[in-house]
Formats: sequence, C-alpha cells, structure tokens
Amino acid sequence: MSLTSRILLAMVAGLVLGIMINLGNTQGILTEPAGRWVDEIIISGIFDAVGRIFVASLKLLVVPLVFVSLVCGASSLGGNSRMGAMAGKTIALYLVTTAIAISLALLLGTLVNPGEGIGLVSSTSFDAREAPPLSDVIVNIFPSNPIQAMAEGNMLQVIVFSLLMGVAIAKAGEAGKKVAEWFENMNQVIMKMVMLLMELAPFGIFCLLAKLFSSLGAGAIIDLGLYFGTVVAALLLHCFGVYSLILKTLTNINPVPFFRHLRPVMLFGFSTASSNATIPVTLRTAEEKLGIDNRVASFTVPLGATINMDGTAIMQGVATAFIAQAYQIDLSLTAYITVILTATLASIGTAGVPGVGLITLAMVLQQVGLPVEGIALIIGVDRVLDMIRTAVNVSGDSMVSLVVAKGEGLWNKETFESTQVSSTER
Repeated sequence: MSLTSRILLAMVAGLVLGIMINLGNTQGILTEPAGRWVDEIIISGIFDAVGRIFVASLKLLVVPLVFVSLVCGASSLGGNSRMGAMAGKTIALYLVTTAIAISLALLLGTLVNPGEGIGLVSSTSFDAREAPPLSDVIVNIFPSNPIQAMAEGNMLQVIVFSLLMGVAIAKAGEAGKKVAEWFENMNQVIMKMVMLLMELAPFGIFCLLAKLFSSLGAGAIIDLGLYFGTVVAALLLHCFGVYSLILKTLTNINPVPFFRHLRPVMLFGFSTASSNATIPVTLRTAEEKLGIDNRVASFTVPLGATINMDGTAIMQGVATAFIAQAYQIDLSLTAYITVILTATLASIGTAGVPGVGLITLAMVLQQVGLPVEGIALIIGVDRVLDMIRTAVNVSGDSMVSLVVAKGEGLWNKETFESTQVSSTER
C-alpha cells in the first residue's frame, strides 16, 4: 500500500473506533470495569501518548527544517536576490485568497441561513482573549534573540533570521561557499528524518483520531448539522474550486495532478490540525512532487503556515452569518465589507497567537456589533472543523508556492508531471 492509502485507512479506522467507543460509553454498553479500563488505559493512556508523541515529533522538525532550508534557498539566490519581490508577491496572494475565502463564506452563510430559528441559552458565555496590536506584531517579526525565537517556535522571527543568514552567506565569498555546502548537507539529513517519520504517520494519525472521536462522538456534529455542513461546503468549494481556478488562470497548470500530489499533505493537515506541524511534509511534497524550487518553497511554505488562514476565514464568515441569524440581527452591506476587511487583515495581525481562529472571530464580531458570547454556540464542532480548515490552509500554501515558483521561473515541470512513485510511497 502507498503511504497515502495507509494514512487514509488509519484515519477511517481511528474515526470509526472512536465513535464506537463513544457510543459504548454513552449508551451504557461498556460497563464497569471494562469502560474505565478502556478510557484510562487505551484512550487516555496509549492513544493519547502515541498521538502526542507523533505531533511532538513533527514539531521537532519544524524549526531546524525551516531554518536550514530557508538559509539554503536564500544563499543560493546569490547577489541577484529576488527575495523582496518574491515576498511581496507571496503576501499579496495570501491576502487575496483570504479575502475571497471570507467573501465566499459570507455568501453561503447568507444563502443557507444556518442560524435561522436557533434558540439561544442566556447563560452562554465566551471569554475572548485579546489580540495584540498590529504595531506589536510588526515589531515582533524582527528577532532580538534568534536562539530564543527558535526555542519558542516563533516562525516569523525564524524566517527573518534565516533570510539574513542566507543573504550573508551568499555575499561572504569563499567562506560563504563552505558554510553553504554544510547547510546543503544538513538539509539532506533533515529531509531523511522527515521521510523516516512519515513511515510512522499512520499509527500516530490513528491514535489522534480515535482519541478525539471517543470523547466527541457524532452528537456534537448532528446538533449543529446545518452550520457544520455550510462551513464544510464553503471549505471544499474554496479548496477545489477557487484554488483550481487561480492555479489554472495564473499558471495554466492542470489542478488535477496538483491535488493528486497534495493528498499526503492534506491528510497530515487534517489529522494534526496544525499547519506548523505539517510544514515538514508540505516542504517535502512541494519540492519532490510539485517541482517547486527549494529557494521558493523554503520561504513561501513556512510563511503561509504562519499567516495564511483561508480555512479560518471561511469559518469566521459562516460563523458571523450564523450568529447574526441566531440573534436575529440584520447585517448591512457596510458590515459585510467590514467583516471581509477585518478577517483578511487579522489573518496576519494575529499570526502566532494560540487559538487564533476564535480570537479573530471575536475581533470580527466586535467590529460589526454582534455578541461575542455567540462563539459559545459553535465551540462544540470547532475542533473537527479546525481539522478540515487546516487541510485547506496547507493546500493554499502549496498553491501559492506553485504560482510564485512558476512566476519566478523556479518550477520544474518534469518533476510535477512525473508519475513515478517515490520509495516512501511504495
């Protein structure tokens, strides 16, 4: 079986087992002491430990992979650095796709009316964490201590330091060539670590999903079925519709093989619900399957994992319409435009903040005068939706990377069109 097939099988098996355990507990099928043994030993013990070790192992590779890969890319550009133009093009594309995402979500949310007729409980509450000022976010992009930035996983600071290091190596003459050679060798070693970890991915993914659905079950999704379905429909339409259209229009590249190559990345994003944890897989796929030059992928992928939040923007758009309908509040055209602008800018303004999706949603609701406590209505299904929107986010990172690579003349068409299966997928 290919790696993609094994991951997909693990996902289905974990989901089914988790729901069965949840039903066994809620319906009284798993009686004492069997029920307690399953919960404490299998779910909270084995599955929880293996799942957390798997995610920790992925995150272990993120900082060294991004740092080494980006240094290699920046140093190889040499004196004729295109990093400035590449950065501007990348950020512009990320902002445009986010604006399209929130517009599409608001449109679907208005047409479907998922919150119509919802009865609200007066005791619902949500304590929204305050987002940092935009000025602080801009200042914090530049590291004062690169070692601390790496230790804390501050990806924007790591990116800036890596770019400076790469440019310095390119301009350092003979000494720079020796250092660049070391980084190239180190990059090969880290990529080998990624390939080794991917072989263990099905086990980690199985444990993650089994634990999640053993506690969540299918009930939370059924209770908010219309809202859940609207968000999922918007996510799928944006991923396979909008991304395909942009890719075809700007590059004339066939989106079908693009998504075929991207399946492992999307499955990893879905399973881990973390764009950062998926960076090693995204980078490897971008270079070895999509044909994107390391000089582009090493910059666009980590940046996208940090600031590109199309999936989150879609959730915010549908959630805004849902909460407005639930509270029977009509939003004006000005309010809709405000939602689009706020959510788009917030995708960068709150980069790196934990719980970013709910923070930016709270900001959006406050901007248009909707009650923030309405977020409490959708928290029940947000964990599952977070998995789906992460898959959309990592797809967007790869799509923008491909567009930028094609525009910069750093795309390998032969690699993209190759049908050979790598050793990790045999």
